[in-house]
Amino acid sequence: MMRRHFAQSLIAGLVLAGSALGVHAAPEVNQPAPAFSAAGADGKPISLADHKGKVVVLEWTNHDCPFVKKHYDSGNIPRLQKDAAAKGVVWLQVISSAPGEQGHVDAAGAHKVNEYREAKPAGIVLDADGKVGKLYDARTTPHIFVIDQKGTLVYKGGIDSIASANKEDIAKAEPYAANAIKAVLAGQKVAQQSTRPYGCGVKYAS
Repeated sequence: MMRRHFAQSLIAGLVLAGSALGVHAAPEVNQPAPAFSAAGADGKPISLADHKGKVVVLEWTNHDCPFVKKHYDSGNIPRLQKDAAAKGVVWLQVISSAPGEQGHVDAAGAHKVNEYREAKPAGIVLDADGKVGKLYDARTTPHIFVIDQKGTLVYKGGIDSIASANKEDIAKAEPYAANAIKAVLAGQKVAQQSTRPYGCGVKYAS
């Protein structure tokens, strides 16, 4: 009896500790995407609510990560961003690297990085405190989330199926993120709604 009481107390303590530390449950597909409002690199707040009625893509990025470089140096992500914009999709980069950590940039730095890698996102979320990243349980760079016109999370996971930093693998991989966007725009259910993300761990504050 005492053992059971101790176990229950321990579990309750862990739950309370998790709440105190700001631990969030991972968002679930087919459920409303977590609402957020955060600083944008253009000097204005970026809110998910601002894009109600549109398909939204959230891309966690870190320009110094070799897995991210793979998709930018090859032109893969810039092409996806350009194609998304042409179809009315709102593509938002999210930078959750904390100050002093790999990939951290200020607003000017974020624009400079995107200029040299020819990135064309609709907006850049500066998430240095990691609140948005933890809200979405973003684990890697890249990590992709697709939200439909109703505000429902319909895809979360890797950008594609081959977890490598080799540009040559892009053409061989199944393009999970691109397929998800295509399905949503066609009014179809996303075939693979949750896949394993790969890349560098998001550099949250320790």
